[in-house]
Amino acid sequence: MTRETIDGTPVTLEQIDEWAAVAEAGEPTEKLRKRGRQPMGDGPAPVIPVRMESSMLEALMERALKEDLTRSEAIREAIRAWLSVA
Repeated sequence: MTRETIDGTPVTLEQIDEWAAVAEAGEPTEKLRKRGRQPMGDGPAPVIPVRMESSMLEALMERALKEDLTRSEAIREAIRAWLSVA
């Protein structure tokens, strides 16, 4: 049997019982943590795999690090810049 974890910490049956009791007591859902990624634009965004040579990826990662961006954010920024001049 696989044990469930949260951030690498095993979830105990006691925790599950506590969470169930809170849910059964009618805890307002506004207090619950939202899960998943924030939506982008007007709806779900498709994931698009992209291949690039290692030197380009290395340059991308260096620039993203310098600008405090994730790799995906840097790629989106580059595409937006390209689209604005095209």
